[in-house]
Amino acid sequence: MKTLELLAPAGSPEAVVAAVQNGANAVYLGVGDFNARRNAKNFTEEELEQAVKYCRARGVKVHVTLNTLVTDRELLEVEKTVRKLNNLQVDAIIVADLGIARMIRQMVPDLPIHASTQMTVHNLDGVKRAAEHGFTRVVLSRELSRDEIRKICAESPIEIEVFAHGALCMCYSGQCYFSGVVGKRSGNRGLCAQPCRLSYRLGDRMDDAHLLSLKDLCLAEYLHELREMGVCSIKIEGRMKRPEYVAAVIRTYANLLREDRAPSRDEMEFLERVFSREGFTDGYYTNHVDAEMFGTRIEENAAHTQAMYKDLRKTYQGEKPTLGIRFYCVIKKDKPTILAAEDTEGLRHIVQGPVPEVAVNHPLDAQTVREQLRKTGGTPFGYQSAKVLLDEGLMLPLSALNAMRRECTEELMRQRMYPPRRPCEPFRPGIRLVNEDLPVKYTVSVLTAEQVTEELLRHQPEFLMVPLSEMVKNLGKLGKWSAYTKLCAMLPRIIREHETQHVAKQLQAVYDRGVRHAMVGNIGHIDLVQKFGFTLHGDFGLNVFNSQTVRELKQDGFESLTLSPELSFAQIRDISKGIHTEILAYGRLQLMLLEHCVVKNTLGNCACATPQHLTDRTGTAFPLVRDGDTHRNVILNAQKLFLADKKRDYTKIGISYARLMFTTEHPKECVNVYERYLGMNDFKPPIYTRGLYYRGVE
Repeated sequence: MKTLELLAPAGSPEAVVAAVQNGANAVYLGVGDFNARRNAKNFTEEELEQAVKYCRARGVKVHVTLNTLVTDRELLEVEKTVRKLNNLQVDAIIVADLGIARMIRQMVPDLPIHASTQMTVHNLDGVKRAAEHGFTRVVLSRELSRDEIRKICAESPIEIEVFAHGALCMCYSGQCYFSGVVGKRSGNRGLCAQPCRLSYRLGDRMDDAHLLSLKDLCLAEYLHELREMGVCSIKIEGRMKRPEYVAAVIRTYANLLREDRAPSRDEMEFLERVFSREGFTDGYYTNHVDAEMFGTRIEENAAHTQAMYKDLRKTYQGEKPTLGIRFYCVIKKDKPTILAAEDTEGLRHIVQGPVPEVAVNHPLDAQTVREQLRKTGGTPFGYQSAKVLLDEGLMLPLSALNAMRRECTEELMRQRMYPPRRPCEPFRPGIRLVNEDLPVKYTVSVLTAEQVTEELLRHQPEFLMVPLSEMVKNLGKLGKWSAYTKLCAMLPRIIREHETQHVAKQLQAVYDRGVRHAMVGNIGHIDLVQKFGFTLHGDFGLNVFNSQTVRELKQDGFESLTLSPELSFAQIRDISKGIHTEILAYGRLQLMLLEHCVVKNTLGNCACATPQHLTDRTGTAFPLVRDGDTHRNVILNAQKLFLADKKRDYTKIGISYARLMFTTEHPKECVNVYERYLGMNDFKPPIYTRGLYYRGVE
């Protein structure tokens, strides 16, 4: 039977014990300020050291999360953290920032790096690209179906991990800017305020409802299938949850994996009582993406959970064996007693005891020796066997056998807790390039072809960025447009396996019409674009936050990169460019990218081609638009980013381009905005925001 790792969340030292004592094969935990659950208790350095030793002694791996985006000024602290983690001999580091991956690969090339789900890896090309960047495992986006996971596992060059249980984000992980832009607490920086759990209404059509709150995921029914697909690890979400929750879920999944079966009705009801949001969903996995996937936490669920805590705590009190141990005992006349022990992972230790005496009344027998060696209680070792070579007529105090057994188990634990260290090199960030003092050029992106007018084009933007699907619908106009500017096809940020061929045909169609530039927002789309010979440009979905990420993506062949809208001007100034960089200087920032069509979920039929909006409890309206020619929805910010009167600030930070991003604007408004940035009028939106460029994000 194939091995399927059960990976448990651990938001506290107590949760580590709960996970290990209930059957986890590995735990993942956070330390410091560079993990995606900064609000969890997390671990001090002392607690982390004890947790690693505790897990290692019991054969459980430790994966540490460094899965936030970091600025250049934070890289020095990240370097210190990586060095400490390597000294502790953690088994892997989970990363969302390509710059951190570059650092780890340079410092400790033998330390496994796992690509966090925050990297939004959702197709096979993304997995392969992650492997090229040195990742040894990828945590796939939660939105993938069983067929997609199966195909990826069959052809992946590295390990594949999937989420199997716990909370689901409404937005594709790594593509959510809602919390950061609106609340200044970035989910990409580990402080998500969970805006998707709040209530909204679709336009003015209905009362407030939890239109973005998904039920918790549960794939307990499909563990055998996941194992057969070749999935390496199933991940349980829950670093913000109590240790009792960890104990309950891990215990249930461990039993199912050990017995290779589906859960009973009682087990499913048990999991629901532990924590659920009006039940569970497997909608993404089974490809039934609909309104049935939504739910909220209700008082009845919470009351059931509280009543279970006392019994759940009992499951991780005391020591349960997690490792096997075999003994070899030699008791010979006139020779010191020898006891050797070997654990299930091949670690060995030999001890020498006293010389046996000649028995007067009760000679020692092999069965008595085995009974003493069985007494491994209070240790992580479970007795498996003992081979005893014993001369007849000898006597040895049982206390001596017990002492030898204890020495063996203690030494094996010590060996497990202190393995040989991996070598660690100093981090070499490279030469910091001075920002060029060149004029900033304007680029324009549109949502629809109708926004592209001759009046707009007459101002000759450096690039005109048009969604690929819109270009294909307007092939006859491309020649006219290209007379004024360079055309850039904007790919959707998500291209699933079953969509790749369709997108490839669209790329071929626009390439045949002379388009030579393409904008991508995911590493899984690089190969698709480069196969056709397009010049590669990086969109904000790549989450470029520091100089090291710039260097990584430059090696991938990018000519320009759009920097994260969560950076401040000061942080952008710090970045060593080495490549053309762009900021978003105008428009409604994209807050969430949803696999769901919210309109269809709410009304029962799709009308997302027509602009809609979500209204929150304060009456703020967030426009809702379709992502290209798919039924994925994008939630836009209520306020438009406006920097026309701040030109002196954004032209002094070393960028090459400032993008005017048009989404809900009518054609005349697009022209007015562009001319305002050119200093030709005094246009200003009635309500606007400066984004995060001045206030930054936590």
